[in-house]
Amino acid sequence: MANTKTTTLTFRIDPALKEGLKKAAVNEHRSIANMVEVLIRDYCAHNGISTDDPQVSLLEDGYE
Repeated sequence: MANTKTTTLTFRIDPALKEGLKKAAVNEHRSIANMVEVLIRDYCAHNGISTDDPQVSLLEDGYE
């Protein structure tokens, strides 16, 4: 993976979902942050959403 700048994402989540996320991360030997990234990448890949260059994708979809 290329060395790119990362950004912070802060959100609230149901405590039960957070526990499930923790368990999934442990099962996969990942950090919680990395598990969230993997889940998002998997979702995007499954739904035909490009994650190669998010800025380009947002502009193409009419978002700024």
